[in-house]
Amino acid sequence: MKNIATKLVTGGKKEALQNINTINPPLHRASTVLFDCYADMQLDMQGKFEGIAYGTSGLAAQNAFEAAMAELEGAYRCKAFQSGINAIAMVLMAYTKQGDHVLICDNVYGPTRHFCTGFLSKYGVTADFLPSNIGPDISRFLKDETRLVFMESPGSNTFEIQDVPAIAKVCREKGVVSVIDNTWATPLYLNPFELGVDVSIQSATKYITGHSDILLGTVSTTEERWAEFKTCCHLFESFASQEDCYQALRGLRTLHVRLKHHEQSALDVAHWLTAHKAVDKVIHPALESHPEHELWKRDFKGSSGLFAFTLCDECENMDHSAFVDSLELFGIGYSWGGYKSLITGGKLKRNNFFAYEGKTIFRLNIGLEDVDDLKKDLEQGLAKLIS
Repeated sequence: MKNIATKLVTGGKKEALQNINTINPPLHRASTVLFDCYADMQLDMQGKFEGIAYGTSGLAAQNAFEAAMAELEGAYRCKAFQSGINAIAMVLMAYTKQGDHVLICDNVYGPTRHFCTGFLSKYGVTADFLPSNIGPDISRFLKDETRLVFMESPGSNTFEIQDVPAIAKVCREKGVVSVIDNTWATPLYLNPFELGVDVSIQSATKYITGHSDILLGTVSTTEERWAEFKTCCHLFESFASQEDCYQALRGLRTLHVRLKHHEQSALDVAHWLTAHKAVDKVIHPALESHPEHELWKRDFKGSSGLFAFTLCDECENMDHSAFVDSLELFGIGYSWGGYKSLITGGKLKRNNFFAYEGKTIFRLNIGLEDVDDLKKDLEQGLAKLIS
């Protein structure tokens, strides 16, 4: 007969371990993971254990999400992180060391740029910024110490597209790690591994989860690049919240349906904006007017719900608050990929030639609202800029 203190500790354990076959994976909350036997613990201490030894190794929901992402991307393995920038930072740390040089496309996500110049630089890793539409001429930027090339195609603010297969080919020939932030297209509309890329990053915060309530990132790699990355992740004990992975896996199930709606609505709004008298340029890769439209047609299977536009000269040099603040359906906020439409606005700087120098770039995340209602909202807002 067990005493009360023992019953408090052990009660329900046997019943909890029953094999229940649910559609979704179980949600574990655990630090300690019990070994089946002493021999397994000894294997783990030797680095030879194949199972899960601790909560940071990844539990059921994380493992299921990572496996689903790897399958979707055609990758060797995938690892989930607490946010998109965590995923980016781990990639940049895993593949570089003191004295290395990295090349970063000029249109990358702002925190990616800041991590390279503000953190990696402190540890003797130098970074140069490439033209945002770089292609096979990347060879002239490579140095003997170049270790990694980081692409974002299209960039998530100004939407320039790189010639990804050409860059990946040069990188492979030179032994340089090729990395792409593929958040805009998701694995549904661009498969980097089919184009020869080594490492694919997703901010799963965006379209994967789809509801603007989860922070999550993923990194998927080829078999050749996995061991080095896995070692770095193990040193940092990198892992993602089980609850967030569970929700991301749930979001993944509806990605195909949601992304198609985002795509169609965004194209409708983009075409409508091209004819608006307050608008100068609409920056959307799927439009024929986009400078790298032919690359988009060649490499991508579709477009997502994020694009940008600039205003005509008459509307540029004025306070845009009347326009933005009057919008009812577009929230003013960062991030994108969720069900609610959003807007951001501001002037951006680049190290290389920039077609929109001095222009305010308004970026739209087209959500799941009715597209005619979105156009009406933009129409009443833009009308406030026209004298």
